[in-house]
Amino acid sequence: MTEQECAARVRETLTAIKPLAAEYYRLTGKPLGVTGEVAEAIAVDVLGLELAPPRTAGYDAIRRTLDGSEERIQIKGRAFGADANPGQRLGRIKQAAACYTLLLVLLDNATLDLREMWTAPYAAVAERLAKPGSKVRERGSLSVPEFKRLAVKIWATD
Repeated sequence: MTEQECAARVRETLTAIKPLAAEYYRLTGKPLGVTGEVAEAIAVDVLGLELAPPRTAGYDAIRRTLDGSEERIQIKGRAFGADANPGQRLGRIKQAAACYTLLLVLLDNATLDLREMWTAPYAAVAERLAKPGSKVRERGSLSVPEFKRLAVKIWATD
């Protein structure tokens, strides 16, 4: 199977998984555990990124710049709905990562469709995580609102 055929098959698989994952959430109130993969695939498609190889330490995607350099991006996905807890947290942010940007992909928890994307410089996020006084930050986690204060919205359904 060629790389293009594999990428097309992954998109087909994720398209099939999204309604199943949304139904599972409606039935159980728990996520199925595919939010990160769906968020990565959506970000790659919408922003024209290149997915990093599996298990790449510190980043999930690459943006090729006009001058031919690479911008490494760590992607965090979160399913979010109208009834969501405002204190929802991002998954653990990889510390000392070899990336330049952190991208938050917010999905509708009823459909796993894209709602918003936010981006922040990794250095700003790392600086915030290093501030003393929070056990959660020490573990590499920020709330969605806290991340948004550091970030810029780059895509919205509105």
